[in-house]
Amino acid sequence: MKPLDDIDRALIRATQAGLPFDPRPYARVGEAVGLSEGEVIDRFARLIDNGIVRRIGVVPNHFRLGLSANGMTVWDVADDEAERLGAWVGALDFVSHCYLRPRAPPDWPYNLFAMVHGATHEEAREKARRIADLLGPACRGSDILFSTRILKKTGLRLAE
Repeated sequence: MKPLDDIDRALIRATQAGLPFDPRPYARVGEAVGLSEGEVIDRFARLIDNGIVRRIGVVPNHFRLGLSANGMTVWDVADDEAERLGAWVGALDFVSHCYLRPRAPPDWPYNLFAMVHGATHEEAREKARRIADLLGPACRGSDILFSTRILKKTGLRLAE
């Protein structure tokens, strides 16, 4: 793995707070650090390939989008079906993220997690019912854990 050079560090510093809200965000970043749009894209591709940056993605503020009923649905599904069913659940257009985690019996029997968002708790519960219908008899139990506050999400930071 090639170490970070001064230009990589400048790119990371220029994007620590996020990409500019612009139709061509990499061009704007390039202007700030003296690179072309293509050079910025190529450098970020290399940083991803080298594992320095894991991904570049959108992190929406669901509350500002009017979706204040954010619920992590948790499911106790048959282990031999969990991967297949998890892929189905994760493909639903109203699930923002979905993953498998180990159970922690006897207090935590759940192994499939799927985040849903709604304007109301009832809307989020309806989405959970749709997931339950999809899971069918492979699901032995579930719950929904509603967010009570928004957590600060941050990406890669360089020490000064």
